[in-house]
Amino acid sequence: MGDAASWIERDAASVWHGFTQMSCYADNRPVVVERAEGRELIDVEGNRYLDAISSLWVTTLGHRVPELDDAVRAQLDRVAHSTMLGNGNRVVIELAEALAPRVPVEDPRFLFASDGAAAVEQALKIAFQFWTNQGVTDRTSYLAFGGAYHGDTVGSLAVGDGGFGTDVFDPLRFPVVRAPGLNEPGAVDAAVALLREHGSRLAAVVLEPLVQGAAGMALHDPEAVAAIAEAAAAEGVLVIHDEVATGFGRTGTLFATEQCGTRPDLLVLGKGITGGYLPMSATVASRRVWDAFLGPDLSERTFYHGHSYSGNALAAAVALRHLELFDEWDVLSNVAARAAQLDDALTRRIAPLPQVLEVRQRGLMVGIELDPPAEGLRWGRRASAGCVDRGVLVRPLGDVVVLMPPLTTTAEEIDRIVDAVEASIGDLDR
Repeated sequence: MGDAASWIERDAASVWHGFTQMSCYADNRPVVVERAEGRELIDVEGNRYLDAISSLWVTTLGHRVPELDDAVRAQLDRVAHSTMLGNGNRVVIELAEALAPRVPVEDPRFLFASDGAAAVEQALKIAFQFWTNQGVTDRTSYLAFGGAYHGDTVGSLAVGDGGFGTDVFDPLRFPVVRAPGLNEPGAVDAAVALLREHGSRLAAVVLEPLVQGAAGMALHDPEAVAAIAEAAAAEGVLVIHDEVATGFGRTGTLFATEQCGTRPDLLVLGKGITGGYLPMSATVASRRVWDAFLGPDLSERTFYHGHSYSGNALAAAVALRHLELFDEWDVLSNVAARAAQLDDALTRRIAPLPQVLEVRQRGLMVGIELDPPAEGLRWGRRASAGCVDRGVLVRPLGDVVVLMPPLTTTAEEIDRIVDAVEASIGDLDR
């Protein structure tokens, strides 16, 4: 414990924070977390904040979950990490076996990494080599969508749609075929037309099913995802679903893809896979894709790609226990109940506010788009700061206030979130 100002000073003197302008980091009153209990974060001065963004969308069941703590401790008594390059690890095998019947992928195989961007990068490379392994050398591009965000590595930036100050890296991006955002009128027809026009040179189509999170919770219908899958199949184009943000219960089902009635060739998982405990992600490949990489030892059909911490044993152990708790606690039933409660409260109390342009929600993923009368007012940041002052931690995406509470959030905590949001938006000048 200690004085927050001194900790912020030490922080700014030694740590470089992502997506943060460090010259004014201290001026934006950052919260320096010392510990946590349940769904609350506690700062170095003992102030408590309801974690209504799930620590950037990764924390599913809350902090310091006894069962997850025990899983990590038990694995520490076995081994913390061993390489997966050419060898295996018992708990990683058990995790893959537990995930296999749950993921919407045909006869799946799992390639683990440490974060979502790395898993997207793996999917892009797998899709590319899938074709070259079969002697097809002209399928070298990808169909991606307006508003897309797939991470910050160079490949994931390329299929993403820019923004967030990343335009400086445009010279590093490879070109893609870009369809309109799936929330836009006529977007599905446009995407289908692009698939028909460019299908013979596309390795894969990459999309975020149901919700484009970093686009401010832009929503699209399951039917749009299904129509694109059908058109891609007709052209022989692989389908990659990026469920880094939507996976593990956020939209009301374990995976958003389940609501679309489709089975992608490649599925990307991250964020909530370990319940927010340890960095882990996975690229899930269908048997059809996997088979294209089988051949003689040391042959060119091998996927020469891997990471030092791929399949980390500690992360796998907590991810396995986390998956078990979804069933033991009937987590998805709570998501349905809290999502309905949140929808009602947002409809009655937030959407009618004159400062609000639109409220978008899918399950426990919410974007509240504000309507500032002029540019540069930083309403999103100011509303979020007001929530923090009221003990609720949120984070804006421009002028969109994002709510992403843990899946185990209680009815009382939903009321606490909405109370803070309503008061904070009400403080904004019109």
